[in-house]
Amino acid sequence: MSISRPSPTTSVSRRAVPFIVLLGTVSLFADITYEGARSVTGPYLGLLGASAAAVSVVAGGGELLGYVLRLWAGVLADRTRRYWTLTGVGYTLNLLSVPALALTGHWVPAALLVLLERTGKALRTPARDAMLSFASSRTGHGWGFGLHEAMDQIGAATGPLFVAAVIAQHSEYRRAFAWLLVPAGAALLFLLIARLLFPQPRDLHIETETLGDGHLPRAFWVYLAGAACVAAGYVDYPLIAFHFQHSGHVAPAWIAILYAVAMAVDGVAALAFGRWFDRYGLHVLIAAAALSAIFPALVFSPEFSTTVVGVVLWGVGLGAQESVLRAAVARLTPVTRRASAFGILNMVFGLAWFAGSAVAGLLYSYSLIAVVAFATVAQLAAIPFFWQAGNQLGPTQARRSGPTATA
Repeated sequence: MSISRPSPTTSVSRRAVPFIVLLGTVSLFADITYEGARSVTGPYLGLLGASAAAVSVVAGGGELLGYVLRLWAGVLADRTRRYWTLTGVGYTLNLLSVPALALTGHWVPAALLVLLERTGKALRTPARDAMLSFASSRTGHGWGFGLHEAMDQIGAATGPLFVAAVIAQHSEYRRAFAWLLVPAGAALLFLLIARLLFPQPRDLHIETETLGDGHLPRAFWVYLAGAACVAAGYVDYPLIAFHFQHSGHVAPAWIAILYAVAMAVDGVAALAFGRWFDRYGLHVLIAAAALSAIFPALVFSPEFSTTVVGVVLWGVGLGAQESVLRAAVARLTPVTRRASAFGILNMVFGLAWFAGSAVAGLLYSYSLIAVVAFATVAQLAAIPFFWQAGNQLGPTQARRSGPTATA
């Protein structure tokens, strides 16, 4: 009697999901660490003697530095193929810089640690996303990145609550930063486990899933223009929260609650849009952009109930960005340029978001209607680019995101 055994392809496919879950667990604990810290970094720097201008420069400069460095990090990952080395070094800098803040006594070294944390994130993101794209070629890129984003958001929502609980008990920022060594250590432990279990993550990739001759195709650059439009028009939550406080129609406690709601919606939307991307392809981005274009008029409404709907749509759009935008890069680009493509996306998206946030902030001083118009038009402008990118890729490739996309 012959005994049927799973084929090597089936065995590799089954290993893809545990790999995605392991990296998702790393991101969960990592987000608890640095999102928890980011929730109180501003007042901590102020306590150490930094001026408001210095805090603003450190925060904005750190974000800008992090996005710009991702281009270099992506190119380095593709050239060396040392995905684990770059990911490990990046996570180590990213995570250990946070509890080290507890050791600072002046705002300058604290500011340098903040910049080092952003540098670490820049170094590890393209390489990690490239490894995720290898595994998600087995599960469907949309579902794989959506699952990772959902786990990431659990950490993003938990981190500030964890820090708030420590500060409430000890009334000390340094104690909160010191306690963040626990989730930082957990993240590095799970990263080590993933490294030991999956020493060659590129083996998870479906080698027949190849696009073009190793160059980034025109469809990628068209798609990138659309992503930049979405980023420029996506009003950041600090400005939304500032408006809530300034207008007075949202109670202070509700500002934090609404943000938590948006983060929860983000995680659910990431999974949903990821699955839809696997089924319908790049044109799902059109629906995401259309939904995102609705939220500005609602979130800046004077009616509380309408504001809540706007915040929910803001979370939906954020979830779609974090899952589908990355999944689309995996679908559009050859594996030999995958990390570089992620680095380019991150840099362009970050610069566009930075510029768009500055424009929205300036417009807010003059006219709320102008802010709404700018955010809405910028996001609607992305739709023709997404449509063209999907058409250039072709209907079969635009829909196909892995052999188990319908599983």
